Amino acid sequence: AASYGGPGIAFLFVITAITCGFCALCYAEFASRVPIAGSAYTYAYVSFGELIAWIIGWALILEYAIGNIVVAISWSGYFDNLLRGLGINLPEWLLVDPFTQAAQVEKAKAALQTAPIHLLDPALKKALDLNLAAPTIGGIRIFMNLPAFLIVVFITLLAYIGIKESKKTTNFMVIFKLAVIVLVIILGFFYVKPENWSPFLPNGFGGVLAGVSAVFYAYIGFDAISTTAEECENPQRDMPKGMIYSLIICTVLYILIALVLTGMVHYKELNVNDPLAYVFEKIDLDWIGYIISISAVVATTSVMLVFQLGQPRIWMSMSRDGLLPKKFAQVHKKYQTPAFATIVTGVLVAVPSLFLPSSVMTDLTSIGTLFAFVLVCFGVLVLPRITAFSGGFKLPYINGQFIIPALVIAFSIAFRQRLTDAIANLGHEGYQEVLFLIFMAIAWVVAVLSYLRKYSLIPILGALCCLYLMIEIPVDSWLLFFAWMGVGLLVYSFYGRKRSKLHQQNT
Repeated sequence: AASYGGPGIAFLFVITAITCGFCALCYAEFASRVPIAGSAYTYAYVSFGELIAWIIGWALILEYAIGNIVVAISWSGYFDNLLRGLGINLPEWLLVDPFTQAAQVEKAKAALQTAPIHLLDPALKKALDLNLAAPTIGGIRIFMNLPAFLIVVFITLLAYIGIKESKKTTNFMVIFKLAVIVLVIILGFFYVKPENWSPFLPNGFGGVLAGVSAVFYAYIGFDAISTTAEECENPQRDMPKGMIYSLIICTVLYILIALVLTGMVHYKELNVNDPLAYVFEKIDLDWIGYIISISAVVATTSVMLVFQLGQPRIWMSMSRDGLLPKKFAQVHKKYQTPAFATIVTGVLVAVPSLFLPSSVMTDLTSIGTLFAFVLVCFGVLVLPRITAFSGGFKLPYINGQFIIPALVIAFSIAFRQRLTDAIANLGHEGYQEVLFLIFMAIAWVVAVLSYLRKYSLIPILGALCCLYLMIEIPVDSWLLFFAWMGVGLLVYSFYGRKRSKLHQQNT
Protein backbone atom coordinates (compact mmCIF):
# COMPACT_ATOMS: atom_id res chain seq x y z
CA ALA A 1 0.00 0.00 0.00
CA ALA A 2 2.79 2.44 0.90
CA SER A 3 4.72 1.94 -2.33
CA TYR A 4 2.05 1.48 -5.00
CA GLY A 5 -1.62 0.91 -4.32
CA GLY A 6 -2.60 3.11 -1.39
CA PRO A 7 -6.03 2.28 0.10
CA GLY A 8 -6.92 0.67 -3.24
CA ILE A 9 -4.77 -2.31 -2.24
CA ALA A 10 -8.05 -3.68 -0.85
CA PHE A 11 -9.13 -4.23 -4.48
CA LEU A 12 -6.03 -6.34 -5.08
CA PHE A 13 -6.93 -8.56 -2.14
CA VAL A 14 -10.35 -9.09 -3.75
CA ILE A 15 -8.84 -9.83 -7.19
CA THR A 16 -6.28 -12.22 -5.72
CA ALA A 17 -8.92 -13.89 -3.57
CA ILE A 18 -11.17 -14.50 -6.59
CA THR A 19 -8.21 -15.98 -8.46
CA CYS A 20 -7.30 -18.21 -5.53
CA GLY A 21 -10.98 -19.08 -5.12
CA PHE A 22 -11.14 -20.52 -8.64
CA CYS A 23 -7.93 -22.44 -7.93
CA ALA A 24 -9.20 -23.62 -4.54
CA LEU A 25 -12.28 -25.15 -6.18
CA CYS A 26 -10.02 -27.02 -8.61
CA TYR A 27 -7.77 -28.16 -5.76
CA ALA A 28 -10.87 -29.23 -3.84
CA GLU A 29 -12.06 -31.53 -6.62
CA PHE A 30 -8.59 -33.02 -7.02
CA ALA A 31 -8.24 -33.50 -3.25
CA SER A 32 -11.61 -35.24 -3.20
CA ARG A 33 -10.86 -37.48 -6.17
CA VAL A 34 -7.19 -38.17 -5.45
CA PRO A 35 -6.80 -38.15 -1.63
CA ILE A 36 -3.05 -38.83 -1.75
CA ALA A 37 -0.22 -36.71 -0.32
CA GLY A 38 1.58 -34.55 -2.87
CA SER A 39 -0.77 -31.67 -3.68
CA ALA A 40 -0.29 -30.22 -7.20
CA TYR A 41 2.46 -32.74 -7.99
CA THR A 42 0.08 -35.68 -7.53
CA TYR A 43 -2.70 -33.93 -9.44
CA ALA A 44 -0.39 -33.15 -12.38
CA TYR A 45 0.80 -36.77 -12.42
CA VAL A 46 -2.80 -37.98 -12.72
CA SER A 47 -3.71 -35.39 -15.37
CA PHE A 48 -0.64 -34.86 -17.56
CA GLY A 49 1.85 -37.59 -16.74
CA GLU A 50 5.32 -37.83 -15.30
CA LEU A 51 7.25 -34.99 -16.96
CA ILE A 52 4.72 -32.26 -16.14
CA ALA A 53 4.38 -33.70 -12.64
CA TRP A 54 8.14 -33.44 -12.16
CA ILE A 55 8.11 -29.83 -13.37
CA ILE A 56 5.35 -29.00 -10.88
CA GLY A 57 7.09 -30.84 -8.05
CA TRP A 58 10.27 -28.90 -8.77
CA ALA A 59 8.35 -25.60 -8.93
CA LEU A 60 6.64 -26.34 -5.62
CA ILE A 61 10.04 -26.31 -3.92
CA LEU A 62 9.91 -22.56 -4.57
CA GLU A 63 6.60 -22.30 -2.70
CA TYR A 64 7.37 -24.45 0.31
CA ALA A 65 11.14 -24.58 0.85
CA ILE A 66 12.29 -21.28 -0.70
CA GLY A 67 9.14 -19.54 0.54
CA ASN A 68 9.85 -20.70 4.06
CA ILE A 69 13.26 -19.00 3.96
CA VAL A 70 11.44 -15.69 3.42
CA VAL A 71 9.09 -16.40 6.33
CA ALA A 72 11.98 -17.38 8.61
CA ILE A 73 13.81 -14.13 7.84
CA SER A 74 10.61 -12.16 8.55
CA TRP A 75 10.16 -14.07 11.81
CA SER A 76 13.66 -13.05 12.86
CA GLY A 77 12.79 -9.37 12.45
CA TYR A 78 9.55 -9.68 14.43
CA PHE A 79 11.31 -11.67 17.16
CA ASP A 80 14.02 -9.02 17.47
CA ASN A 81 11.37 -6.29 17.84
CA LEU A 82 9.69 -8.35 20.55
CA LEU A 83 12.94 -8.80 22.46
CA ARG A 84 13.73 -5.09 22.20
CA GLY A 85 10.36 -4.38 23.79
CA LEU A 86 11.50 -6.51 26.72
CA GLY A 87 14.79 -4.64 26.93
CA ILE A 88 16.83 -7.47 25.37
CA ASN A 89 19.15 -6.45 22.54
CA LEU A 90 20.81 -9.15 20.46
CA PRO A 91 24.11 -8.30 18.73
CA GLU A 92 23.32 -6.77 15.35
CA TRP A 93 25.74 -9.08 13.53
CA LEU A 94 23.49 -12.01 14.55
CA LEU A 95 20.47 -10.41 12.84
CA VAL A 96 21.65 -9.51 9.34
CA ASP A 97 22.77 -11.55 6.36
CA PRO A 98 26.19 -10.79 4.80
CA PHE A 99 24.74 -9.80 1.41
CA THR A 100 22.41 -7.15 2.83
CA GLN A 101 25.20 -5.85 5.07
CA ALA A 102 27.66 -5.64 2.17
CA ALA A 103 25.13 -3.78 0.02
CA GLN A 104 24.46 -1.26 2.80
CA VAL A 105 28.18 -0.68 3.36
CA GLU A 106 28.71 -0.04 -0.37
CA LYS A 107 25.84 2.47 -0.36
CA ALA A 108 27.35 4.18 2.67
CA LYS A 109 30.79 4.42 1.04
CA ALA A 110 29.25 5.86 -2.12
CA ALA A 111 27.28 8.41 -0.08
CA LEU A 112 30.42 9.49 1.78
CA GLN A 113 31.93 10.56 -1.53
CA THR A 114 29.46 13.45 -1.71
CA ALA A 115 28.49 14.17 1.92
CA PRO A 116 30.15 14.22 5.37
CA ILE A 117 29.46 11.34 7.75
CA HIS A 118 27.24 13.40 10.09
CA LEU A 119 24.78 13.89 7.18
CA LEU A 120 24.73 10.18 6.34
CA ASP A 121 21.42 8.33 6.43
CA PRO A 122 21.07 6.68 9.90
CA ALA A 123 20.58 3.23 8.38
CA LEU A 124 23.79 3.56 6.35
CA LYS A 125 25.73 4.89 9.34
CA LYS A 126 24.46 1.94 11.35
CA ALA A 127 25.82 -0.42 8.67
CA LEU A 128 29.28 1.18 8.91
CA ASP A 129 29.27 0.91 12.70
CA LEU A 130 28.16 -2.70 12.48
CA ASN A 131 30.99 -3.45 10.08
CA LEU A 132 33.47 -2.32 12.73
CA ALA A 133 31.74 -4.15 15.60
CA ALA A 134 31.29 -7.54 13.92
CA PRO A 135 33.70 -10.35 14.90
CA THR A 136 36.15 -11.69 12.34
CA ILE A 137 37.44 -15.16 11.51
CA GLY A 138 40.49 -15.33 9.27
CA GLY A 139 40.01 -11.70 8.32
CA ILE A 140 36.37 -12.26 7.26
CA ARG A 141 33.68 -10.34 9.12
CA ILE A 142 30.90 -12.60 10.40
CA PHE A 143 27.25 -11.78 9.75
CA MET A 144 24.37 -14.23 10.07
CA ASN A 145 20.65 -14.37 10.80
CA LEU A 146 20.82 -16.71 13.79
CA PRO A 147 17.17 -16.40 14.98
CA ALA A 148 15.95 -17.41 11.49
CA PHE A 149 18.16 -20.50 11.60
CA LEU A 150 17.06 -21.52 15.10
CA ILE A 151 13.32 -21.17 14.43
CA VAL A 152 13.62 -23.39 11.34
CA VAL A 153 15.39 -26.03 13.43
CA PHE A 154 12.58 -25.89 16.00
CA ILE A 155 9.83 -26.06 13.35
CA THR A 156 11.56 -28.98 11.63
CA LEU A 157 11.63 -30.88 14.93
CA LEU A 158 7.93 -30.19 15.41
CA ALA A 159 7.12 -31.40 11.87
CA TYR A 160 9.28 -34.49 12.46
CA ILE A 161 7.30 -35.71 15.49
CA GLY A 162 3.97 -35.76 13.71
CA ILE A 163 0.71 -34.24 12.54
CA LYS A 164 -1.19 -34.54 15.83
CA GLU A 165 1.45 -32.68 17.81
CA SER A 166 1.81 -30.10 15.03
CA LYS A 167 -1.98 -29.73 14.84
CA LYS A 168 -2.28 -28.81 18.52
CA THR A 169 0.47 -26.22 18.20
CA THR A 170 -0.97 -24.79 14.98
CA ASN A 171 -4.50 -24.55 16.40
CA PHE A 172 -3.24 -22.56 19.37
CA MET A 173 -1.27 -20.18 17.16
CA VAL A 174 -4.16 -19.67 14.72
CA ILE A 175 -6.67 -18.90 17.50
CA PHE A 176 -4.26 -16.44 19.10
CA LYS A 177 -3.46 -14.52 15.92
CA LEU A 178 -7.14 -14.41 14.85
CA ALA A 179 -8.04 -12.93 18.23
CA VAL A 180 -5.36 -10.25 17.82
CA ILE A 181 -6.46 -9.44 14.26
CA VAL A 182 -10.09 -9.02 15.35
CA LEU A 183 -8.95 -6.80 18.24
CA VAL A 184 -6.90 -4.67 15.84
CA ILE A 185 -9.82 -4.27 13.43
CA ILE A 186 -12.31 -3.32 16.16
CA LEU A 187 -10.00 -0.86 17.95
CA GLY A 188 -8.63 0.58 14.73
CA PHE A 189 -12.13 1.24 13.39
CA PHE A 190 -12.65 3.97 16.01
CA TYR A 191 -9.52 5.81 14.84
CA VAL A 192 -10.21 5.71 11.10
CA LYS A 193 -10.18 9.08 9.34
CA PRO A 194 -12.03 8.83 6.00
CA GLU A 195 -9.88 11.62 4.51
CA ASN A 196 -6.91 9.22 4.63
CA TRP A 197 -8.67 7.12 1.98
CA SER A 198 -8.38 9.97 -0.52
CA PRO A 199 -7.06 9.39 -3.11
CA PHE A 200 -8.20 5.79 -3.00
CA LEU A 201 -6.16 4.86 -6.09
CA PRO A 202 -3.17 7.27 -5.99
CA ASN A 203 -1.33 5.53 -8.84
CA GLY A 204 -4.38 4.25 -10.69
CA PHE A 205 -5.29 0.62 -11.12
CA GLY A 206 -1.81 -0.08 -12.49
CA GLY A 207 -0.36 0.94 -9.14
CA VAL A 208 -2.61 -1.54 -7.40
CA LEU A 209 -1.52 -4.37 -9.70
CA ALA A 210 2.15 -3.52 -9.11
CA GLY A 211 1.80 -4.99 -5.63
CA VAL A 212 0.52 -8.33 -6.87
CA SER A 213 3.53 -10.36 -5.76
CA ALA A 214 3.41 -9.21 -2.14
CA VAL A 215 -0.37 -9.59 -1.88
CA PHE A 216 -0.44 -12.99 -3.54
CA TYR A 217 2.27 -14.14 -1.15
CA ALA A 218 -0.23 -13.57 1.67
CA TYR A 219 -2.50 -16.23 0.14
CA ILE A 220 0.16 -18.87 -0.36
CA GLY A 221 -0.53 -21.85 1.86
CA PHE A 222 -4.19 -22.76 1.35
CA ASP A 223 -3.07 -25.41 -1.12
CA ALA A 224 -0.76 -26.89 1.53
CA ILE A 225 -3.84 -28.44 3.12
CA SER A 226 -3.93 -30.94 0.26
CA THR A 227 -0.40 -32.18 1.01
CA THR A 228 -1.66 -33.89 4.18
CA ALA A 229 -4.48 -35.83 2.48
CA GLU A 230 -3.25 -39.22 3.68
CA GLU A 231 -3.23 -38.06 7.31
CA CYS A 232 -6.81 -36.77 7.13
CA GLU A 233 -9.66 -38.95 8.45
CA ASN A 234 -12.10 -38.03 5.66
CA PRO A 235 -10.21 -36.21 2.87
CA GLN A 236 -13.18 -36.23 0.44
CA ARG A 237 -15.16 -34.19 2.95
CA ASP A 238 -12.55 -32.23 4.90
CA MET A 239 -10.07 -31.13 2.20
CA PRO A 240 -12.50 -29.03 0.11
CA LYS A 241 -14.04 -27.43 3.20
CA GLY A 242 -10.66 -26.63 4.72
CA MET A 243 -9.33 -24.90 1.60
CA ILE A 244 -12.44 -22.90 0.75
CA TYR A 245 -13.28 -21.81 4.31
CA SER A 246 -9.69 -20.74 5.03
CA LEU A 247 -9.63 -18.67 1.84
CA ILE A 248 -12.89 -16.88 2.67
CA ILE A 249 -11.85 -16.08 6.25
CA CYS A 250 -8.41 -14.81 5.22
CA THR A 251 -9.83 -12.59 2.47
CA VAL A 252 -12.31 -10.86 4.77
CA LEU A 253 -9.62 -10.24 7.38
CA TYR A 254 -7.07 -8.98 4.81
CA ILE A 255 -9.52 -6.47 3.34
CA LEU A 256 -10.62 -5.17 6.75
CA ILE A 257 -7.01 -4.82 7.94
CA ALA A 258 -6.03 -2.98 4.74
CA LEU A 259 -8.93 -0.53 5.06
CA VAL A 260 -8.36 0.08 8.77
CA LEU A 261 -4.60 0.69 8.40
CA THR A 262 -4.94 3.05 5.43
CA GLY A 263 -7.78 4.81 7.26
CA MET A 264 -5.83 5.34 10.49
CA VAL A 265 -2.81 6.98 8.82
CA HIS A 266 -1.94 8.23 5.35
CA TYR A 267 -0.81 5.32 3.20
CA LYS A 268 2.67 6.79 2.63
CA GLU A 269 3.40 6.45 6.35
CA LEU A 270 3.06 2.66 6.17
CA ASN A 271 6.49 2.17 4.61
CA VAL A 272 7.88 0.69 7.86
CA ASN A 273 8.92 -2.79 8.97
CA ASP A 274 5.90 -3.35 11.22
CA PRO A 275 3.01 -1.11 10.05
CA LEU A 276 0.44 -2.65 12.42
CA ALA A 277 2.48 -1.80 15.50
CA TYR A 278 3.42 1.60 14.03
CA VAL A 279 -0.15 2.90 13.58
CA PHE A 280 -1.11 2.07 17.16
CA GLU A 281 2.08 3.57 18.58
CA LYS A 282 1.22 6.74 16.67
CA ILE A 283 -2.13 7.03 18.48
CA ASP A 284 -0.45 6.31 21.85
CA LEU A 285 -1.71 2.74 22.19
CA ASP A 286 1.73 1.22 22.66
CA TRP A 287 0.37 -1.80 24.53
CA ILE A 288 -1.49 -2.86 21.39
CA GLY A 289 1.74 -2.56 19.42
CA TYR A 290 3.41 -4.96 21.82
CA ILE A 291 0.57 -7.49 21.50
CA ILE A 292 0.85 -7.17 17.72
CA SER A 293 4.57 -7.93 17.89
CA ILE A 294 3.79 -11.12 19.81
CA SER A 295 1.09 -11.98 17.28
CA ALA A 296 3.49 -11.43 14.37
CA VAL A 297 5.95 -13.90 15.88
CA VAL A 298 3.14 -16.44 16.42
CA ALA A 299 1.66 -15.89 12.94
CA THR A 300 4.92 -16.41 11.06
CA THR A 301 5.66 -19.46 13.20
CA SER A 302 2.39 -21.09 12.14
CA VAL A 303 3.10 -20.29 8.47
CA MET A 304 6.50 -21.95 8.70
CA LEU A 305 4.95 -25.03 10.26
CA VAL A 306 2.44 -25.37 7.40
CA PHE A 307 5.17 -25.09 4.76
CA GLN A 308 7.50 -27.39 6.65
CA LEU A 309 4.75 -30.03 6.76
CA GLY A 310 3.97 -29.64 3.05
CA GLN A 311 7.35 -29.94 1.34
CA PRO A 312 8.38 -33.38 2.75
CA ARG A 313 5.06 -34.90 1.67
CA ILE A 314 5.54 -33.69 -1.89
CA TRP A 315 8.99 -35.27 -1.95
CA MET A 316 7.50 -38.44 -0.46
CA SER A 317 5.06 -38.69 -3.38
CA MET A 318 7.83 -38.05 -5.92
CA SER A 319 9.97 -40.73 -4.27
CA ARG A 320 7.13 -43.25 -4.44
CA ASP A 321 7.00 -42.66 -8.18
CA GLY A 322 10.75 -43.27 -8.45
CA LEU A 323 11.64 -39.68 -9.32
CA LEU A 324 13.63 -39.21 -6.11
CA PRO A 325 15.67 -41.68 -4.02
CA LYS A 326 13.61 -44.17 -1.99
CA LYS A 327 14.83 -42.66 1.27
CA PHE A 328 12.55 -39.65 0.72
CA ALA A 329 9.53 -41.97 1.02
CA GLN A 330 10.60 -43.59 4.29
CA VAL A 331 8.04 -43.13 7.07
CA HIS A 332 9.16 -43.01 10.71
CA LYS A 333 7.93 -46.10 12.57
CA LYS A 334 6.92 -44.19 15.70
CA TYR A 335 5.82 -40.79 14.40
CA GLN A 336 4.44 -41.92 11.00
CA THR A 337 5.99 -38.93 9.24
CA PRO A 338 8.35 -38.73 6.22
CA ALA A 339 11.37 -38.43 8.51
CA PHE A 340 14.25 -38.17 6.04
CA ALA A 341 12.38 -35.77 3.74
CA THR A 342 11.55 -33.59 6.76
CA ILE A 343 15.21 -33.41 7.81
CA VAL A 344 16.34 -32.55 4.26
CA THR A 345 13.69 -29.82 4.08
CA GLY A 346 14.90 -28.42 7.38
CA VAL A 347 18.51 -28.28 6.18
CA LEU A 348 17.57 -26.68 2.84
CA VAL A 349 15.59 -23.96 4.64
CA ALA A 350 17.73 -23.44 7.76
CA VAL A 351 21.15 -23.00 6.16
CA PRO A 352 20.15 -20.41 3.49
CA SER A 353 18.11 -18.48 6.08
CA LEU A 354 21.39 -17.85 7.92
CA PHE A 355 23.05 -16.06 5.02
CA LEU A 356 20.60 -15.07 2.25
CA PRO A 357 18.42 -11.94 1.85
CA SER A 358 14.69 -12.30 1.22
CA SER A 359 14.17 -9.66 -1.50
CA VAL A 360 14.04 -11.71 -4.71
CA MET A 361 12.68 -14.85 -3.06
CA THR A 362 9.18 -13.43 -2.59
CA ASP A 363 8.70 -12.94 -6.35
CA LEU A 364 10.30 -16.29 -7.10
CA THR A 365 7.96 -18.05 -4.67
CA SER A 366 4.91 -16.35 -6.18
CA ILE A 367 5.85 -17.42 -9.73
CA GLY A 368 6.41 -21.03 -8.69
CA THR A 369 3.10 -21.18 -6.82
CA LEU A 370 1.07 -19.52 -9.58
CA PHE A 371 2.62 -21.91 -12.10
CA ALA A 372 1.41 -24.84 -10.01
CA PHE A 373 -2.06 -23.29 -9.78
CA VAL A 374 -2.25 -22.90 -13.56
CA LEU A 375 -1.53 -26.58 -14.19
CA VAL A 376 -3.96 -27.72 -11.48
CA CYS A 377 -6.72 -25.65 -13.11
CA PHE A 378 -5.97 -27.05 -16.57
CA GLY A 379 -5.65 -30.53 -15.03
CA VAL A 380 -9.28 -30.47 -13.89
CA LEU A 381 -10.31 -30.22 -17.55
CA VAL A 382 -8.45 -33.47 -18.29
CA LEU A 383 -9.39 -35.40 -15.16
CA PRO A 384 -13.05 -36.19 -15.97
CA ARG A 385 -11.95 -38.07 -19.09
CA ILE A 386 -9.58 -40.23 -17.06
CA THR A 387 -11.82 -41.50 -14.30
CA ALA A 388 -15.46 -41.81 -13.45
CA PHE A 389 -16.23 -40.24 -10.11
CA SER A 390 -18.98 -40.36 -7.55
CA GLY A 391 -19.07 -38.92 -4.06
CA GLY A 392 -17.02 -36.12 -2.54
CA PHE A 393 -16.71 -32.60 -3.93
CA LYS A 394 -17.25 -32.02 -7.64
CA LEU A 395 -16.56 -28.75 -9.38
CA PRO A 396 -19.82 -27.35 -10.83
CA TYR A 397 -19.78 -27.36 -14.63
CA ILE A 398 -20.54 -24.01 -16.25
CA ASN A 399 -20.32 -24.09 -20.03
CA GLY A 400 -17.66 -21.59 -21.07
CA GLN A 401 -18.19 -21.98 -24.82
CA PHE A 402 -19.38 -18.40 -25.27
CA ILE A 403 -18.49 -16.80 -21.91
CA ILE A 404 -14.72 -17.33 -22.15
CA PRO A 405 -14.33 -15.90 -25.70
CA ALA A 406 -16.52 -12.95 -24.67
CA LEU A 407 -14.35 -12.28 -21.61
CA VAL A 408 -11.14 -12.47 -23.65
CA ILE A 409 -12.57 -10.05 -26.21
CA ALA A 410 -13.65 -7.67 -23.42
CA PHE A 411 -10.19 -7.89 -21.83
CA SER A 412 -8.52 -7.19 -25.18
CA ILE A 413 -10.67 -4.09 -25.66
CA ALA A 414 -10.06 -2.86 -22.10
CA PHE A 415 -6.28 -3.29 -22.48
CA ARG A 416 -6.08 -2.34 -26.16
CA GLN A 417 -3.79 0.63 -25.44
CA ARG A 418 -1.30 -1.55 -23.57
CA LEU A 419 -1.51 -4.15 -26.32
CA THR A 420 -0.91 -1.54 -29.02
CA ASP A 421 2.00 0.02 -27.13
CA ALA A 422 3.56 -3.39 -26.46
CA ILE A 423 3.50 -4.29 -30.14
CA ALA A 424 4.70 -0.87 -31.32
CA ASN A 425 7.56 -0.66 -28.81
CA LEU A 426 8.48 -4.33 -28.64
CA GLY A 427 12.18 -3.64 -29.11
CA HIS A 428 12.28 -0.82 -26.57
CA GLU A 429 9.98 -1.81 -23.70
CA GLY A 430 11.99 -4.83 -22.54
CA TYR A 431 10.85 -8.31 -21.68
CA GLN A 432 7.99 -7.28 -19.35
CA GLU A 433 5.75 -6.42 -22.30
CA VAL A 434 6.81 -9.62 -24.06
CA LEU A 435 5.22 -11.47 -21.13
CA PHE A 436 2.00 -9.52 -21.71
CA LEU A 437 1.95 -10.43 -25.40
CA ILE A 438 2.55 -14.10 -24.55
CA PHE A 439 -0.35 -13.95 -22.10
CA MET A 440 -2.64 -12.47 -24.75
CA ALA A 441 -1.65 -15.20 -27.22
CA ILE A 442 -2.39 -17.91 -24.64
CA ALA A 443 -5.70 -16.26 -23.74
CA TRP A 444 -6.85 -16.28 -27.37
CA VAL A 445 -5.81 -19.90 -27.88
CA VAL A 446 -7.74 -20.86 -24.74
CA ALA A 447 -10.75 -18.86 -25.95
CA VAL A 448 -10.80 -20.72 -29.28
CA LEU A 449 -10.40 -24.12 -27.59
CA SER A 450 -13.15 -23.24 -25.11
CA TYR A 451 -15.50 -22.47 -27.98
CA LEU A 452 -14.65 -25.70 -29.79
CA ARG A 453 -14.57 -28.03 -26.77
CA LYS A 454 -17.02 -26.34 -24.39
CA TYR A 455 -14.55 -26.13 -21.51
CA SER A 456 -15.81 -25.54 -17.97
CA LEU A 457 -15.71 -21.86 -16.99
CA ILE A 458 -14.23 -22.02 -13.46
CA PRO A 459 -10.91 -23.80 -14.16
CA ILE A 460 -10.30 -21.67 -17.27
CA LEU A 461 -10.88 -18.46 -15.32
CA GLY A 462 -8.58 -19.73 -12.57
CA ALA A 463 -5.79 -20.52 -15.04
CA LEU A 464 -6.08 -17.23 -16.95
CA CYS A 465 -6.22 -15.13 -13.77
CA CYS A 466 -3.10 -16.86 -12.44
CA LEU A 467 -1.30 -16.34 -15.74
CA TYR A 468 -2.12 -12.64 -15.65
CA LEU A 469 -0.85 -12.29 -12.08
CA MET A 470 2.34 -14.05 -13.18
CA ILE A 471 3.12 -11.53 -15.93
CA GLU A 472 2.85 -8.65 -13.44
CA ILE A 473 5.85 -10.03 -11.52
CA PRO A 474 9.18 -8.38 -12.53
CA VAL A 475 11.03 -10.05 -15.39
CA ASP A 476 14.23 -10.46 -13.34
CA SER A 477 12.42 -12.99 -11.18
CA TRP A 478 11.23 -14.77 -14.31
CA LEU A 479 14.81 -15.25 -15.46
CA LEU A 480 15.66 -16.85 -12.11
CA PHE A 481 12.55 -19.01 -12.39
CA PHE A 482 13.58 -20.28 -15.84
CA ALA A 483 17.07 -21.00 -14.54
CA TRP A 484 15.59 -22.96 -11.62
CA MET A 485 13.33 -24.96 -13.93
CA GLY A 486 16.29 -25.64 -16.24
CA VAL A 487 18.20 -27.19 -13.35
CA GLY A 488 15.11 -29.25 -12.53
CA LEU A 489 14.89 -30.61 -16.07
CA LEU A 490 18.55 -31.62 -15.93
CA VAL A 491 17.96 -33.52 -12.68
CA TYR A 492 14.96 -35.26 -14.23
CA SER A 493 16.86 -36.15 -17.41
CA PHE A 494 19.88 -37.64 -15.66
CA TYR A 495 18.18 -39.21 -12.63
CA GLY A 496 14.39 -39.21 -12.39
CA ARG A 497 13.44 -40.32 -15.90
CA LYS A 498 15.63 -43.44 -15.87
CA ARG A 499 14.63 -44.54 -12.36
CA SER A 500 10.93 -43.71 -12.42
CA LYS A 501 8.43 -46.52 -11.94
CA LEU A 502 6.64 -45.47 -15.12
CA HIS A 503 9.85 -45.87 -17.14
CA GLN A 504 10.54 -49.27 -15.59
CA GLN A 505 7.02 -50.45 -16.42
CA ASN A 506 7.37 -49.33 -20.03
CA THR A 507 10.70 -51.12 -20.45
